[in-house]
Amino acid sequence: MHRIILIVSLLSVVFSACSPASQSITATLPPPVVTIIRPTEVLISETATALPSPTAFPHLMYPYTIDGLRERNFTGGEISLDVVLGLTDTYTRYLISYPSEGLRITGILQIPAGQGPFPVIVMNHGFSARSEYISGNGTDRAAEYLVERGYITIASDFRTWGGSDIAPSFFHTGLVADVMNLIASLPSIPQADVSRIGMWGHSMGGGITTKILTLESPVRAAVLYAPNSADDADLINRWGYGCIGDISAGELLDTCNSADVIPESLPAEVIAAYVESATSAERMREIAPFYHLENISVPVQIHIGSADGDYIGSTPPEWSYKLNQGLVDVGNDVELFVYDGQRHSFTGDAWLLFMDRVVSFFEEQLK
Repeated sequence: MHRIILIVSLLSVVFSACSPASQSITATLPPPVVTIIRPTEVLISETATALPSPTAFPHLMYPYTIDGLRERNFTGGEISLDVVLGLTDTYTRYLISYPSEGLRITGILQIPAGQGPFPVIVMNHGFSARSEYISGNGTDRAAEYLVERGYITIASDFRTWGGSDIAPSFFHTGLVADVMNLIASLPSIPQADVSRIGMWGHSMGGGITTKILTLESPVRAAVLYAPNSADDADLINRWGYGCIGDISAGELLDTCNSADVIPESLPAEVIAAYVESATSAERMREIAPFYHLENISVPVQIHIGSADGDYIGSTPPEWSYKLNQGLVDVGNDVELFVYDGQRHSFTGDAWLLFMDRVVSFFEEQLK
C-alpha cells in the first residue's frame, strides 16, 4: 500500500521535536576542546573518493556501514528494573538499565497492568542537549498514549544521554547498536511478547529506526515521525560530521553534528578514516540506509509537517518525501502523511490525530 495524505484542516498537526542543535548549557563547563568543522568543509563531493580494491584490508569504517552492521551479533542481556518511577491503575513506569557493547545504557520502560503478554513498541528519541536531557525526553508523551492502549513501551537513552555510559558513535551507529541490544534484551521482560515488536522514532530517532530496518531484527512495523534523512550525506550537508573532541563544547556549535561522539583520544587513523568516509560520496552510500532500502520488508508509516525544517535542529520535509519515494521504488508497504503548515512538534488535536493513526497502524500490524 502506497499512500500520501495531505492534511489541510485547522486541526492539522504540529510536530514533536528534537531540541535545536545548539542550546545553552551551564557556565561551569570546562573550556571547549573541539575541532570546529565549517559547513563549507563538509559538503559531500560529487566525485567519489577512490576506494581500496575488494581484496584490500577492510576500511576502518567498514563495521559502521550497513553491510558491516548486518554482520554483527547483537546479544543484549538482562534488562534491570532499577527504580519504579510511577504506578497507576493502567501501567507501571520504570527506570531501567541494560548492557550494550560493554556499556551500561539507561532508559524508560512502561508495562500495562495485567498479565500480558503485551506487544512491545521500542521508542527512539530525537536529539536533545545532553545537559538538559532526562530519561524519557522526546518519547514520554507518545509512550503514555501507547501504554494506556495495551502496549509495553521501552525507550533507550542511548550512549552519552541520561545515565548511560559514554562511548564513541560513528554515523549514529553506536545508537543503533544500543537499540539492537535493547531489542535482544526484551525476552528478559516476562510480560513482553517478542513476536510482536514495533518501533517508533522521532527526528534523530527516526533516522536510527530507518537504519535498524535495513538490518536483521524482529521489528514488524515502524513509525517515522519527522525523521532524519535516510541518506547520511544529507545530514552532513546540513549539520556537518561529528564534533571531534569534547561533547559539551560540540553542542554549543552549529557547525558539527554533536549526535556523533568522536573523542580526540581515539587513534588518529580512526578519526582520519571517519573524516575520509564523511567526505566520500561512495563511502556514504555504504553507510546510508537510503541505498539499502531493499533490505526493508516491514510496513512503514511516515509523518512530516510541510513547514518542518525551519530551524537548524529540525528536519526538512524533503527528507521524508525522498525516503517515501525510495521505499515505493523498492516495492515497500509505506504510507506518508503530510501535515500542511506544521513544524517539527505536534500539539493539540493535531498530535492526537497523529497518534490515533499510529495506534491504528500498530493495531493492524501487531494485534
